[in-house]
Amino acid sequence: MAIDPITLEVVYNRMNAIADEMENVVLRSSYSVIIKEVGDCSTAVFTLGGEAIAHAVSLPLHLGIMRDAMASILEAFPPAEMEDGDVYALNDPYLGGTHLPDLLVIMPVVGARGPVALTAVLAHHQEMGGMVAGSMPANATEIFQEGLIIPPLKLRERGEDNITLFRMIERNVRMPSEVIGDIRGQIGAAAAGRDRIRELLDEYGEEVVLEHVGELLDRAETMTRAEIAALPDGRYSFVDYIDHDGVDLERRLLPVQATVTIDGDRFIVDMEGTHPQTRGSANGPPSTAFSPVVYALRTIIDPAIPTNGGTERAIELILPEGILVNPVRPAPVALRAQTANRVLKAVYGALAQVVPERIPADSGEHDGVLGLAGLDPETGRRWGFAFEPVGGMGARPTKDGVDGVSTHLSNVLSVPAEVWETSPLRMFRHAIRNDSGGAGRWRGGLGLEWEFELLHGEATVSWRGDRHFSAPWGLFGGKAGASWRLLIERSGGTVEEIPGRSVFRIAAGERVRLLGGGGGGYGDPLEREPQRVLEDVLDEKVSVESAEQDYGVVLADGQVDDDGTDRLRAELRERRGPIEWMFDRGEAIGVS
Repeated sequence: MAIDPITLEVVYNRMNAIADEMENVVLRSSYSVIIKEVGDCSTAVFTLGGEAIAHAVSLPLHLGIMRDAMASILEAFPPAEMEDGDVYALNDPYLGGTHLPDLLVIMPVVGARGPVALTAVLAHHQEMGGMVAGSMPANATEIFQEGLIIPPLKLRERGEDNITLFRMIERNVRMPSEVIGDIRGQIGAAAAGRDRIRELLDEYGEEVVLEHVGELLDRAETMTRAEIAALPDGRYSFVDYIDHDGVDLERRLLPVQATVTIDGDRFIVDMEGTHPQTRGSANGPPSTAFSPVVYALRTIIDPAIPTNGGTERAIELILPEGILVNPVRPAPVALRAQTANRVLKAVYGALAQVVPERIPADSGEHDGVLGLAGLDPETGRRWGFAFEPVGGMGARPTKDGVDGVSTHLSNVLSVPAEVWETSPLRMFRHAIRNDSGGAGRWRGGLGLEWEFELLHGEATVSWRGDRHFSAPWGLFGGKAGASWRLLIERSGGTVEEIPGRSVFRIAAGERVRLLGGGGGGYGDPLEREPQRVLEDVLDEKVSVESAEQDYGVVLADGQVDDDGTDRLRAELRERRGPIEWMFDRGEAIGVS
């Protein structure tokens, strides 16, 4: 069949619009804060071979995650056996899932001659059972403690609910109405995608649409390989670190290493050197590595290349068995998102040696979740709340980082104070964290800080955090951003500092203060325009002390002292010497 360029463009944009509409349905129909307010969900359209046709503009962490799940679904339920109205579900990380709160719902699109495509909706549920509310226990030592495990199963058959499965889920979660409501929202979103694809098939014909979908996949592969071939061949390595595994707290700074090999049009990433799988839940299934690699490649090649499974064909991933990103069952995996972030930063660190003009400094985000749950003593009702705090974006080669934003893999939203206070929580502070952005010619984005209090009863808090013992690295003379901190002001007046990946309890009247990490700086701080430094001081983003110590800018009466600045910068340059390093990891690790 001859490929018509106009039809090709229509099919491409319609498929993307369908995926976006599916995501809007999920967000508008969900019950839980983690989906409705945070936006922790993704939608996509797939071929019957399990390749992505289109993704919604949502969480990049999910870009390459659904591929393995599709393979498991298609193995358990071959397309020839699929019928209109069937719906499938999966969350088993060892059969293509991510971690147990992420439930994937899949629906076949059945045309005139049988199934032609699949719609998929992945959503992070507020609860999926297990030893702690929220189903992300930082201290789990096997996956069975993390919640209900769902292998590939039929959620609906020819439009009829699988009542047994629904009842099983309902009886294993602490907040059944929210979970079941969110699942039905996922089904509705998958159905919306199915209906829109059918409209496209009716308009252009099944054969025409499928032929053009195949062309889009092939073109994405061809264009991606051409971009890779334009890069200099070679092997480039970098190592980043996660704090610990949540169980062996004294064993800190576990390495995540990536070696990127560019060989013609091949993009090979070898994770040899990454820490072995751990007792705690820092592990993640292979998609924990694959998805960040897909994202990293996408961000350094032409953005006009279609975002589909064709790009993924150019990637070769080497994952030795038994490491953090390829564990052996039943290793726990609840906190795999931070490990995925470290994979991305390891790949970015390697690529900074290849295309430094395209790689930003490290960002202060860590894909953390702060989950609280308790029993309201007044009503006897169980409550739960979860949000994903954001940090500062790393500085870019020509721009400052953005303050208080979710970057790279997560792309989630901050939760307004009004939503916090629908739970027995009172927000006292939600502000930019002064001096948290790494100094540089281009300053790292600032992290945020939150301070809140539990009003009554007790609550269990599960903190899925990282970057407490390391710092977001700066590039080419830029300094590292601030690390994360979590402080508890106890009822007796003492202040307790909590590391990431921890489960603890708070009582009524006790306050939690969370300090978000900042992005690393890019370039020599002594080359930053003094007027920009003054503006940062006036905006309370940089202190007067930091202006002098980090940027060499002397301020007097609210203005830049030009002569004093020139003298101070000359002194600081002489004391420091020339910049001969690429990365600044800060004092937490102390290595270059």
